[in-house]
Order: sequence, then C-alpha cells, then structure tokens
Amino acid sequence: MPVSENPPESPPESQPTIRVIAMPTDTNPAGDIFGGWLMSQMDLAAGTIAARVSKGRASTVSVEEIQFHRPVLVGDEVSLYAEMLKVGRTSMRIRVRAWRRARHQEETQQVTEAIFTFVALDDDARPRPVLREE
Repeated sequence: MPVSENPPESPPESQPTIRVIAMPTDTNPAGDIFGGWLMSQMDLAAGTIAARVSKGRASTVSVEEIQFHRPVLVGDEVSLYAEMLKVGRTSMRIRVRAWRRARHQEETQQVTEAIFTFVALDDDARPRPVLREE
C-alpha cells in the first residue's frame, strides 16, 4: 500500500494519535522544522499504535516511502494520525500521516506520510508473536 501521490484535502475525522507544537529548537538553518524531528514524531505515533496492538514492547524495523509534501514552521500545531495496515505473526505495518496547522489559523495541510514496520519484542528483545484479542 504505497503512500499517496496526491495528499488528501483534509485530515481524518478521528482524533490524532499525537498532537505537538513545533518549537524553535527543532529548526534547520533555514528556519524550517528538521525532517528528522518530524520523522521522530511519526515514529512515536506509530509506536503508540504498535504497543497497543501488540500488548507490549515493539520496535521500529523499517520506514518506507516517506514523502515530505510541505514544510512545517515554528509554532505550527502538528497532528499525527496513525492507522494499522496489517498485522503479521510478529510484525505490524502502520501508516502515519502528519498535518500542520498554523498557530492562529484553522486551515490544515498534510505535510508528510510514511509506512512504518514494527516488530513485537519479548523481554530479551527478540521477535515474539503479536498478542491478539480472541
């Protein structure tokens, strides 16, 4: 399931997995928010879903097809929406989309998206089956 070539016009109607404000310490020399900062926020959102679904520890093993559509600016509210795409025996594929909203405006824009793969881990950091509800 590839990322979107044309981002949607509006964010999902569900509550975001994470919402955060982009701060000056997160900027590059041009004054835009670092892509790495945004990726870390996306990883946190995906990890939240992975931990809840696997009922325990889970770790990122890959990030696919990340696309940055627009910059994030200092003061923007960034809302991250994570959705489970697939649950395997030990792995989970999670799509994360990030939206920005300027601090004093209502308009939102999708800024990036990616697909994260997580693996459920046991106490020794080895892959374990995802614990599923029966």
